[in-house]
Amino acid sequence: MSYYISPRFLDKIAVHITKNFLNIPGVRVPLILGIHGKKGEGKSFQCELAFEKMGIGVTLISGGELESPDAGDPARLIRLRYRETAELVKVRGKMCVLMINDLDAGAGRFDEGTQYTVNTQLVNATLMNIADNPTDVQLPGSYDANPIRRVPIIVTGNDFSTLYAPLIRDGRMEKFYWEPNRDDKVGVVGGIFAEDGLSQGEIEQLVDTFSHQSIDFFSALRSRIYDEQIRDFIHQIGYEKISMRVVNSVEPPPEFKKPDFSLSHLIESGNLMVGEQKRVETSHLVDEYNRLNRGRLYKSQAVVKETPVSQPVTNGNGNNSITNQSHLSLETQEQVRQILSQGYKIGVEHVDERRFRTGSWQSCGTLQIDGESDAISTLESCLAEYSGEYVRLVGVDPKAKRRVMETIIQRPNNR
Repeated sequence: MSYYISPRFLDKIAVHITKNFLNIPGVRVPLILGIHGKKGEGKSFQCELAFEKMGIGVTLISGGELESPDAGDPARLIRLRYRETAELVKVRGKMCVLMINDLDAGAGRFDEGTQYTVNTQLVNATLMNIADNPTDVQLPGSYDANPIRRVPIIVTGNDFSTLYAPLIRDGRMEKFYWEPNRDDKVGVVGGIFAEDGLSQGEIEQLVDTFSHQSIDFFSALRSRIYDEQIRDFIHQIGYEKISMRVVNSVEPPPEFKKPDFSLSHLIESGNLMVGEQKRVETSHLVDEYNRLNRGRLYKSQAVVKETPVSQPVTNGNGNNSITNQSHLSLETQEQVRQILSQGYKIGVEHVDERRFRTGSWQSCGTLQIDGESDAISTLESCLAEYSGEYVRLVGVDPKAKRRVMETIIQRPNNR
């Protein structure tokens, strides 16, 4: 495949790495480059292509290595890999980097269900210390007075707001939000289907048909096209014999003819994949199976049931009128109407005073409401259930899958 590298992605990587290997008097260069963005947009793969193009050596750490049953192991691993990378620069005589994939998954704090361990604290502290003293990185139990080579660090993740705030501050980490535009997607998808005979116009039409899908969707789509031939191969061999035929056979590996990569077939298969995505998004079976969510769901329903229903009262003229029992301010109700009138959806989140300082907001049950009455009832239930916490109203653009507004509508009493 002829892989595509985004020019602005390559430019950002090249500038950050080169700047860290230059000695510019009076200029403090951030050691860490944080590349964040939506899932499946090829952040790690674009980094690999950029490293290969520039001839840069890479030492990799996965976010999954940042936890251990033994306290201190992940922090020691980061220091050890950093020193190894510095040694590679000296031995190989070329630029090398330390890359940590999915840092937020290993060291981030998402909600109360994510355990914040000693290792999480040590990983954040270690990265902060290395960023402040990149030529003096010591291993526990030993000390080397000789300075080592400065090594730039590249980290990837989806949401860096889950990380310890002092780690991602300017001066330690330079941030780069990666969201491929249409030209980038056309270039990447063109590389994915380079051997399949699709014209430039067909590539553009395929990208425009699934414009809201991430890069990995198109890679998975190409793989799915081969399912029909593999299914026929399994049926031909038999379910009982397929294991021996594929893994332990004296026969040569099976060969498959080129499948149907016509645009219409690709769109048809893509629509099936989108349908499966929607089933996952709408099923919400976790609310039924997860004890934590189930308890909230039942409690929320109980609050709704106990909310007094508006009763007609008689005014001085003897006419009946409806008393507004809503606990929402008129300003909040107007904000709800404005969000919904623009085609956006409503979300509600809450957080206690301790987690408010770290920005660890949690969802109040139902997500992305698109009806005014549902939104108001959910807001009232959340305000009643979390009366001593912060509650905020969130506007969500369902097409772009991003937030368009966040506003706090309730604060603790002492605030």
